[in-house]
Amino acid sequence: MSTAAIPRSVSERRTGYAPLRIILGINLAMHGITRLWAGASIFAQHLVQQFTHSPLPEILIRSFGYALPWLEAGIGILILLGLATRPALIAGASLMVVLTFGSSFLQDWNVMGLQLIYAVVYFLLLIFIPNNHWSVDTLLTQRRS
Repeated sequence: MSTAAIPRSVSERRTGYAPLRIILGINLAMHGITRLWAGASIFAQHLVQQFTHSPLPEILIRSFGYALPWLEAGIGILILLGLATRPALIAGASLMVVLTFGSSFLQDWNVMGLQLIYAVVYFLLLIFIPNNHWSVDTLLTQRRS
């Protein structure tokens, strides 16, 4: 479909969707990449120290600390590229649920407020996913057609 045949409102929604998805993808990917770059063990140890006084077992915290940077990097790259966008957004939103659960044990209400903003972004990207035009998903769909 040529750009001229696309109604302006659809084109604007597609154009508006792309930067929000890309920004979230960069944000999440860089969370993971910088933690991996610094060393996953350093991040895991930091989490263990942070959760020392919580009822969560250390083995759970440490395991999550090793996994989180990989999850953030992987999910973030998928979102950034717009590849498997819906599953990646669902995975990211699910990860946010786990992070919010953990933050509640620390009673870190400021972080939980930021996590709520992330939750809204995931919600918006999921409900407006039909506008995910500037993505690898769209390229793959067009090639199949």
